[in-house]
Amino acid sequence: MNLKTIIWNGLLVAALCVAGFLLYRIFRQYSLEQIVQSVRGIPFETFATALLFAAASYLCLSCFDLLAIRSLGKSLPYRRVLLASFISLSLGHNIGFAGLSSGAFRYRYYSRWGLTTEDVAKIILFCGVTVGLGLITLGGFALIVNPADAARLLRLDAASTRVFGLLALTVPAVYAGLAFFIRGKLRLWRWSFQLPRFPIAVAQVGVGTINFMLVSACLHQMLATFGDVAFFRSVTAYVLANSAILATHVPGGLGVLEATVSYAVPQQASIGALIAFRCAYFFIPLTLGTTLLLVSEFIFRRSRSAGEQAEERAEAQSV
Repeated sequence: MNLKTIIWNGLLVAALCVAGFLLYRIFRQYSLEQIVQSVRGIPFETFATALLFAAASYLCLSCFDLLAIRSLGKSLPYRRVLLASFISLSLGHNIGFAGLSSGAFRYRYYSRWGLTTEDVAKIILFCGVTVGLGLITLGGFALIVNPADAARLLRLDAASTRVFGLLALTVPAVYAGLAFFIRGKLRLWRWSFQLPRFPIAVAQVGVGTINFMLVSACLHQMLATFGDVAFFRSVTAYVLANSAILATHVPGGLGVLEATVSYAVPQQASIGALIAFRCAYFFIPLTLGTTLLLVSEFIFRRSRSAGEQAEERAEAQSV
């Protein structure tokens, strides 16, 4: 067993330990009675719909990786991209520092399928840019459509909030414009950035925005159970909460999500809605992702062992 194998085995064990610890930490602040009552308080149809929105979000996130690989001029079967993306992000969302934590799992999978370390680094950067574009775009729309809640949280007047919303929408427009007019690298002082082709840049803005709309819809399903909440109010709450989560890198947004959502929608942000949302978007994907990680590792090692045995037999026959 070489050093690289030992290191990755250690990381795998560490990831499983972290996953177990995260499950404990996510739910230790709630009593079992609170969790049971929260889940029971959500109608089955509502929770199922929220799960569909969460699943659609993770499918959308896999398109981030797919676009990144296409922008590199590479090709991988979508089932492989989906597997690597879901495992990486279901764990990365909960561990915190999603770019780095999910990046380690991405490298684990993509390096097996022929991508280099540089390729994986570019995929991580591409996905980070897509997240930023989606958050800024949807945030811009939320500030324009629903300025009251954002203004109260940001302590601004509604007119200023709408101005910030319009300024936010210029960011994806400028990004797409640069991709259209600049063919190649964009140079800023000492740094240079490889811009994607225009269709890919537009797709980045689109899938990034749709992803956050799907997550907001998942949250809205839960909040609407406890009160009459407008969809864009849920959007505003989640966009502001996610911005704070990205700034603080708190694992799973623990505390940050609750504080921001409760401030934006104080009447409806019950403990039940937030627990149910965490179950749908964090807890269930984390459990599935950990299971898939174990199963895929078993399959990879079994196939590698079979390949090594075949090579040994071929060598013996040649001798």
